[in-house]
Amino acid sequence: MTTNNHEVIFAIVNAGYAEDAMEVARAEGVRGGTIISGRGVAKEKEAAFFGITIHAEKEILMMVVEKDIRDGVLHALYKQMGMQQKAQGIVFSLPVSDVAGLVQFPDEKEKNEN
Repeated sequence: MTTNNHEVIFAIVNAGYAEDAMEVARAEGVRGGTIISGRGVAKEKEAAFFGITIHAEKEILMMVVEKDIRDGVLHALYKQMGMQQKAQGIVFSLPVSDVAGLVQFPDEKEKNEN
């Protein structure tokens, strides 16, 4: 089990854009993620105030990433999938205290041992 070196990034995007978000994240070094279907619940009045259209069907992309790539992933996702884009994404991260089950590739093991 590894500790305190990871964060989980959530990208909540309009349905049909999670795979695109994953491609953006992969370009920043993320190896994989999990897509969950969801439904947004916002009031039309608030959406009109912010000048956005609400699409109820959402996809949530969850990715456990190393802290050292977190900022680059967040920035790239928001730039390409953010509220001003068709995906209308919201992106955020949360700390992870422990991680088990992540596979490290041989070259990553060497870096961590040194």
